[in-house]
Amino acid sequence: MLDGKKVMVVMPAYNAAQTLEQTYYNIPSEVVDDVLLVDDASHDETLEIARRLGVRCFQHKHNLGYGANQKSCYTESLKMGADIVVMLHPDYQYSPKIIPALVSLVASGEYDIAIGSRILGNRMHRGGMPLYKYLANRLLTFIQNLLLRTKLSEYHTGFRAFSRRVLETLPLMENSNDFLFDNEMLAQAIYFGFSVGEVSCPTRYFPEASSINFPRSVKYGIGVLLTSVKFVLHKLGWAEFPIFSPDGRRLLNFSTRIPSL
Repeated sequence: MLDGKKVMVVMPAYNAAQTLEQTYYNIPSEVVDDVLLVDDASHDETLEIARRLGVRCFQHKHNLGYGANQKSCYTESLKMGADIVVMLHPDYQYSPKIIPALVSLVASGEYDIAIGSRILGNRMHRGGMPLYKYLANRLLTFIQNLLLRTKLSEYHTGFRAFSRRVLETLPLMENSNDFLFDNEMLAQAIYFGFSVGEVSCPTRYFPEASSINFPRSVKYGIGVLLTSVKFVLHKLGWAEFPIFSPDGRRLLNFSTRIPSL
C-alpha cells in the first residue's frame, strides 16, 4: 500500500513457467498488497508454480489472446478493490524493482498512468533489443506523437501502472484481444485526457522472454497506424469508433467471472 492506496500487480501469463518464479520474487512486497495472475490456457506448469508461490490465480479455459488476458486482469483487480494496478509480464523482461517508481507517480495524483520506458536512459541496446524492433519503435512513436499531439518516449512498453479511475473509465472492452490492446489503451487514455508519466526501465531480451515474431510485428505496426488514424478522425468528428466513444463498453459492465484456482 502507498499513501493509503491498495496496490495490485497483475500478470497476464501464457507459458511463463521458466520465468514466473524469478519475476515474482523480485516484486517489492513493501509496496504491493496483492498479486494476481491470469493464465491464458498455458501448456506448461505456469499455474502449478503460481499456486505454489501463493499467487491468486484465474484461468481461461481456452487461449483468448494477450489483450483478452489483460481485460480479465483489470476486471478482477477492480473487483478486488485495487486503487492502483501494475501490469507486469511474468517473463522477467521488465524489472519488477521499478514498480515503486511507477506506483509513486500514480499515487502522487500527478499522473493517472505511469509507463516503464525502454527508451529513456538509452539502455535498450544493452538489454538486447533487436535492431528492427528498435527502429520500428522509433518510427511508430514518432508518427503517433505527431498524430496524437503528445510526446512520449514510446508507446509499446508492456510495463504500466494505472489508477482505478482509468480502468473504470476507458472503454477497454472495445479493444483488440491481441497485442494491439496495449497501444489502443494508451491512445484511449490520451483521447480521454488522462496524464501519462514515464520512468526509465531496463529491459532484457532472452530466449525465455515472450516476444512476437516478425510477421506479427508487422501486423501490430499496421494496427498502431490505424489506431492513430482512428484517433484523428474521431477527434475531428469525421468518423466514430467505439474505442474512443464515452459510450463504449467498459470492463465492469460487460465482465463475466472467470474460474479462480
